[in-house]
Amino acid sequence: MKPKSNIAAILSNRELEIIRLITKEYSNQDIATHLDISKRTVETHRKNIFKKTKVKSVVGLVVLALKNDLVP
Repeated sequence: MKPKSNIAAILSNRELEIIRLITKEYSNQDIATHLDISKRTVETHRKNIFKKTKVKSVVGLVVLALKNDLVP
């Protein structure tokens, strides 16, 4: 069995929170409202998440989150 990479270590707590909300199918606007931040801030966090994890799509991000136990 191959050990899981520690993706959580390279992401901030806010980025992890946004990933959890993305996996619950929240839109950028829904995430912004839920976290009381601007939609633009959510977009920036998403961009940074994609760069750090090297995924290319939301589907890839959800798969990564599931494989690394980032979501309950």
